[in-house]
Amino acid sequence: MTIEKPVLYCFAQSGNAYKVALFFALTGQDWTPHFVDFFKGEARSPTYRQTVNEMAEVPVLRWKGQNLTQSGAILTRLAEETGHFAGKTADERYEILRWILFDNHKFTNHYATLRFLLSFAKTGETGATEFLRGRAKAAFKVANTHLAKQDFFAGDRVTIADLSLAGYVYYPEEIGIDWSDYPHLCAWRERIAALPGWVHPYELMPGQPLQD
Repeated sequence: MTIEKPVLYCFAQSGNAYKVALFFALTGQDWTPHFVDFFKGEARSPTYRQTVNEMAEVPVLRWKGQNLTQSGAILTRLAEETGHFAGKTADERYEILRWILFDNHKFTNHYATLRFLLSFAKTGETGATEFLRGRAKAAFKVANTHLAKQDFFAGDRVTIADLSLAGYVYYPEEIGIDWSDYPHLCAWRERIAALPGWVHPYELMPGQPLQD
């Protein structure tokens, strides 16, 4: 099933936007990227808040006359509407939601914030970065242990749970976490990258390299 051509408000450094862009890449869906100059404050401008997203965030998916926000909610809507990477039973849908919430609250949340502070805000090491790194490592350990038992997060096939957790795992910036400590997570990352249609975030979305 195909859907009408969507417009994704995004920028290359956003792993949350990448989650949605990756859905389109893997399903072969035609879509239009709309670059948001996040680092120069566009998402926080009054115009953006009033006409695009009151939460002042990326991604936003403009589709069917609506502006859809929050990557987990967008992925859920897309899966429900298209059938791609969706849960087939109530138990599967629950498991997918469980891992999306884990990603949003623990996995992406701490890892992405740590990356932003060190790579883009250039704060250097602080008490905040030390705390975030510890929380990110704890989330990585949970994910790694889970993936020792199965190839994908919600079962034996790729679902939107995997796309959600994959949002930030391909960025090259160094933030002081050794991926080799998490071999099952690394193997999963490679399985996702081997899927037909996979594209690196810096190639899939506009805004790379970052302009001063």
